[in-house]
Amino acid sequence: MENHNDPKRIMGEYQHAVNYKNQLGVRGLYEQNKINERFMVGDQWHGAKCGADRPLVRHNVIKRIGDYKMAVVGSHPIAVNYSADGVPNTLELKEKVQRIRENVALGHGDMAFADDVPTTEEINIVMSALSDYYRVTSERVKMDDLKEQVLRDAYVTGTGVLYTYWDPNVRTGLYADESRKTAIKGDIVCECLDIEDVYFGDPSITDIQRQPYIILAQRKPIEEIKRIMRAHHRTKDVDDIKPDSNTQYQAGEYGETEQMGTKRATLLTKLYKEWNEDDKDYHIKAVMVCGGVTVRSAWDIGIRLYPLAAFRWERRKSCAYGESEVTYLIPNQIAINRMITASVWAVMMMGMPIMLVNGDIVHQPITNEPGQIVKVNGSINDIQGAVRFLNPPNFSPNFDNNIASLISNTLTQSGANDSALGDVNPENTSAIIAVREAATMPMQTVQNRFYSFLEDVARIWAEFWVHHYGKRHLKIEENDGSIWYMPFDGDRYGDLLINARIDIGASTLWSEAQSIRTLDNLFDRKVIDVFQYLKRLPKGTVPNVNGLIREMQAANQAAAQMPPAGSSGATVPSDILTEEDVLNGLDPEMRETYDTMPEQVRTALLKNAMAQGGIT
Repeated sequence: MENHNDPKRIMGEYQHAVNYKNQLGVRGLYEQNKINERFMVGDQWHGAKCGADRPLVRHNVIKRIGDYKMAVVGSHPIAVNYSADGVPNTLELKEKVQRIRENVALGHGDMAFADDVPTTEEINIVMSALSDYYRVTSERVKMDDLKEQVLRDAYVTGTGVLYTYWDPNVRTGLYADESRKTAIKGDIVCECLDIEDVYFGDPSITDIQRQPYIILAQRKPIEEIKRIMRAHHRTKDVDDIKPDSNTQYQAGEYGETEQMGTKRATLLTKLYKEWNEDDKDYHIKAVMVCGGVTVRSAWDIGIRLYPLAAFRWERRKSCAYGESEVTYLIPNQIAINRMITASVWAVMMMGMPIMLVNGDIVHQPITNEPGQIVKVNGSINDIQGAVRFLNPPNFSPNFDNNIASLISNTLTQSGANDSALGDVNPENTSAIIAVREAATMPMQTVQNRFYSFLEDVARIWAEFWVHHYGKRHLKIEENDGSIWYMPFDGDRYGDLLINARIDIGASTLWSEAQSIRTLDNLFDRKVIDVFQYLKRLPKGTVPNVNGLIREMQAANQAAAQMPPAGSSGATVPSDILTEEDVLNGLDPEMRETYDTMPEQVRTALLKNAMAQGGIT
């Protein structure tokens, strides 16, 4: 059996991986990524010895293209649906699961599973709950921010990596006993890693789960490393941890600079597969080393997958590291900047040409300031030849046309034309939308890779839930905002093969308007009633929509209990019911917001009140 825990071996594997990255491309992965980041943020004249006597103009097309493409790839809201392979989930089972969940959410039942072996119904209920729990976990770990960072890393450096690990110190707010004395701690934590800090054991394999091992490099303060050692009973080697200055392999230009007085060292975490004696199964283990010293001895991370997911902007055959589009846009960006700078300098030279001064008759300094008095010694002829300007050659107007053409072609060839970027006059909306959709079609392959990355993340989370959670309650938030807690015992589902599917929603740019338009059509055709309409409105469209629904339901119940027409009662006849009567039936808070409601909602309120015969 291989000894993966030897610190010297791990340091050697780390150095071999560093050498491989230095051989990638023309400049190596580290240097190229630093250049890409500078060009992305706009530091595009770095290292150019152009002096300080002329303006160095930047027209940052790289950032323009990158922001557009990242927005296209990450603009769609996603939902995760978990399922267990080998477990049927028919339409009848789905409806039954939904009824059980609704009853529990209303407090009319529980989900106590007594059987030793999980039933099909139980597994489907748990998978349905985990699908909603994904959204709760996403909010806790700020998944939207992590996705944005992964997208940017992938665009600039070629690869974005999300690392999920178990933090036993996370406070959950849950307790193992009814007296609330034994707090339940521990949950997953996510962190975006720079590809410079991730080293694959076999860089020719793109599938992370097939890697023999993965090394993660992190710059940590010496005290933090020593604290880890003390927490895991490595106190005898604490004094062997020394600071180092190994910063040349850090991500970004600023990664090479550390604050004076800080003592840091490179901590290596190696994740590897330890196979059983029969070579038929393996466990994922990890070990931490620093400078030839074991910081934390090998431990089983408790899940069956490497806890990393990678998103590559462009793939290269037989290479685990992705390729950045920025690398190949830099020559165009340099040409654009140079041409614009030359154009600006030429205009300045024509407006303020070079001045020639006869030093024999002009003895004072010439500042070229407006209104300066120049003393000339000599005759009138001497005065005429004392100062004159050199007329620069005429500047070709085709030069500016070439600049505009180069910018336009660079944007167009990158898939970011004027329609896609919104730089057109919106006279024909349908045509603009069609052109925009056509421009985004080539991005579909990048989107698919991003969704595959999110599915990998979802599977890793499910592994942590079933193998680390044990017995605890999962917080479930329904679409209507109601929250309930489902009892969960992860040990019951540890043998399941859990699959994750990403469902894509409409882009946030169009989804709300389209949703309201669709609901309007369904309501006008009487396919849905007013309650179904209000429950499905996008969040924030109607203030306190749940309160409005409750008031309308109460009004309906009161109207149903009123005496029939002709008897004594306080019902307002429907034929004389007015909008003012509807307002009088609302509480003061809802009455204040009535004028800001969409026209469809106000109409729905009036129709519903009239259908009930009035408001008491």
